[in-house]
Amino acid sequence: MKTIAFKMYLKKGQQHEYRKRHDEIWPELHSLLTDSGIREYHIFLDEESDILFALMKVADNHTVDSLPDHPLMRKWWDFMADIMETRKDNAPVTKDLELMFAMP
Repeated sequence: MKTIAFKMYLKKGQQHEYRKRHDEIWPELHSLLTDSGIREYHIFLDEESDILFALMKVADNHTVDSLPDHPLMRKWWDFMADIMETRKDNAPVTKDLELMFAMP
């Protein structure tokens, strides 16, 4: 299993709405993420900076890299675009994080 970590940027004052939307995540999106090989997905918020830190554990044969091409993923990004920093195609602005320490 592989671990993927990255950060995203929430717009000021949108913490409650972000949590609400994820509490009500679409069942079909949940299935898509699971089917792509995501076994665990955690998103943490730094309230001081509004930076979201995401941690995913994915199966060795994951297809996460193809998610941006899926219409449902694009629909979710469109839905979230008003509360996050996004690129022109509404994909969230992300930055991969480097592992600095791990304790098995």
